[in-house]
Amino acid sequence: DLQAEQIDLYRREWASAGHAHTPRVSVSRSVFPVVTAEDQQFYQLRQGQGSDQVGIIDGFRSTFGRTYVGEPDELIVELKNDAAVMSADTLMLTIPSQLGVDFNARLLHSFAQHVAPALGWASNREGPVQGDTID
Repeated sequence: DLQAEQIDLYRREWASAGHAHTPRVSVSRSVFPVVTAEDQQFYQLRQGQGSDQVGIIDGFRSTFGRTYVGEPDELIVELKNDAAVMSADTLMLTIPSQLGVDFNARLLHSFAQHVAPALGWASNREGPVQGDTID
């Protein structure tokens, strides 16, 4: 996986430059959990978008992570098999803003309730957010 290789290289170079701490790294993915009949109807249009995309950003060739669509159990397995997702400290979800606030709130809720806990995520309602100290 190209992004996992890039993360590994970045962290090695960071350490070889003499930095004492491990840098935080994030990746982004589009993840659409199918938990209702309405989800199934909408997301079936997005099936088959499951490979990395390559494009140009600011004149540089860039790799974009794949789009995941499926039932929560399938998504958990697929995301755990995504080396970059598992290497990163943060998974940022990209969401289709043109579908509106209500749609996206439901999408995020479905991910947080049905997928994220199996990936090691815990709500910050359970206490203060923990993280690395900033130098």
